[in-house]
Amino acid sequence: MILIDEVLIESPVAEAYFACNLDACKGACCWEGDYGAPLDADEVEQVEALLPVVLPLLGSEAKKVLAKEGHVTYYPEMKKEGTPLMEDKSCVYLIQEGDIAKCAFEVLHQEGKSEWRKPISCHLYPIRIEEQYQSGFTQLRYDQWDICSPACSNGKKSNTRLFEFAKAALIRKYGQEWYDRLEWVANEDNHTES
Repeated sequence: MILIDEVLIESPVAEAYFACNLDACKGACCWEGDYGAPLDADEVEQVEALLPVVLPLLGSEAKKVLAKEGHVTYYPEMKKEGTPLMEDKSCVYLIQEGDIAKCAFEVLHQEGKSEWRKPISCHLYPIRIEEQYQSGFTQLRYDQWDICSPACSNGKKSNTRLFEFAKAALIRKYGQEWYDRLEWVANEDNHTES
């Protein structure tokens, strides 16, 4: 474990090799799983504010789900709000570009129509944030999943560790100085073990 400020980072976050390969997985993390993307309180507001712009990108079935359930769903198991799911368990905000699943919010961001990229839980994935309420710490863990095996191979091939792959998301969440400290510790530990 690595501790930076009140954030505990599991060793695999700093050590495992990982770099998404969308050509191989097709964005399966957007349609696999039991819950939608966890949302922070300010993100619930972002989703609501962007609804008028994002709705035209979505299919009719997604619009029906949103009309019925609202723009977010509360998941008691997570004790948190998240994105609603379609009947097939895909995220309601998933759109297809060819055979690749993409986040409608990220498409808006890439087109310059929104400063907000997408939920931080999606941006960080496969790093998951777990609040440790009793200790007051936050824990970052690597959510290892078979659907991401092409990303593991790709990370080894490109010599990219998980925290490096998630650099932009980690900086977005914790800041540049925090990331620089993580990078220094990860590289120091890696150098020491060599």
